[in-house]
Amino acid sequence: MRAATYDRYSTDNNDIRVRDLPDPKLFPGSVLIEVRAAGVNPVDWKVMSGGLDGLIDAVFPVIPGWDVAGTVVGTGLDTPEFAVGDEVLAYARKDVLHAGTFAELVAVEAAHVARKPADLPWEQAGALPLAGGTALRTLDLLGVTGDDTVLIHAAAGGVGSLGVQIAKARGARVLGTASPGNHDYLRELGAEPVAYGDGVVERIRELAPDGVAAVADFVGGQLDTTLAVLAPGGRHASIADNSVAEHGGHIVWVRPDGTQTQRLADLAAKGDLTVPVARTFSLEEVPEAFAASQTGHTRGKNVIVL
Repeated sequence: MRAATYDRYSTDNNDIRVRDLPDPKLFPGSVLIEVRAAGVNPVDWKVMSGGLDGLIDAVFPVIPGWDVAGTVVGTGLDTPEFAVGDEVLAYARKDVLHAGTFAELVAVEAAHVARKPADLPWEQAGALPLAGGTALRTLDLLGVTGDDTVLIHAAAGGVGSLGVQIAKARGARVLGTASPGNHDYLRELGAEPVAYGDGVVERIRELAPDGVAAVADFVGGQLDTTLAVLAPGGRHASIADNSVAEHGGHIVWVRPDGTQTQRLADLAAKGDLTVPVARTFSLEEVPEAFAASQTGHTRGKNVIVL
């Protein structure tokens, strides 16, 4: 099979190259997926730089990518829930960096796989699992309901835009920080936009004088603002700032979970969740996709398509 790979930790995207590798082995509890689309996430290039070396071992060459949507082309001995021809999606992170999803084929543990709704485009399906799972797990930990006013930091980003929609589907009122150029976009998603930067606390307090019930930080570095606008007894969580734990907050690190991914797919099937796709790239264009992600200004998701 063809796959994008790198042979060492590096911050140079040009160290990624496409090569031919043996097809993945199919273990008894896994399914073999022919990849149609795979979302690009900031963690993909962060782990390439060695950013998670203390947490996850690497076996080189590494195929990057943790998101996948595609068609089942093989099943293990103990996977009665899936059959060849099923269209699926998954958050396919493994315990070792090696056999990722930026490839023609990937083997994924069946318990991590969900069924793709027939009307969900491949690009959206491939971009949904990690970012959507992160947003969903954060809102679950915060216990967000229709009675809450929720503040989402970085609401126009890949995770934040999905978090806005999930919170709105629960009936919550959503405030979202973003640059002014993204405010109309947030209004389309159902959020009340707030410009970040100097005066952000005052702007949030104007919209929610009594404070907000919950804060989801999807960018990091927002703890002071969070604590300043949180109502008494409010809840907060971050995916990028471990210091929130010292102030009663949750740290979120999403786990592969087919049931959780299926919840996201079902929301998409009902029309409650749309995955904004910023741009698609070929397998040979993974370096360009990483560079686009590294700007930090992508609205929605970049996706590798095969």
